[in-house]
Amino acid sequence: MRLPRLKRIIKSGAMKNYNRDLLVLYKADVYSDDLLQHQVECLHQILINVENDAIFCNAHELVTRTKITSKKKPILKAVAEAELKPFYFLINKN
Repeated sequence: MRLPRLKRIIKSGAMKNYNRDLLVLYKADVYSDDLLQHQVECLHQILINVENDAIFCNAHELVTRTKITSKKKPILKAVAEAELKPFYFLINKN
């Protein structure tokens, strides 16, 4: 059984410069360069719509030793640090 050829696309000069790397696997004989470019742009648009502070804060809550909060400001303040403080936990509600 022969597996289809797969290619890997990571930011190229032709694409807009987004601050992320995407790994896109596709069948080489199905996608043209224009169609692939369009698909990658659509992926970026989807990610831009869901990668923001409001959605992140809606999906998480901050648990400390004494309280649980879903407020935006404390959650963003806690994740701004490289490492959470002791007895601080970021819980995903999903």
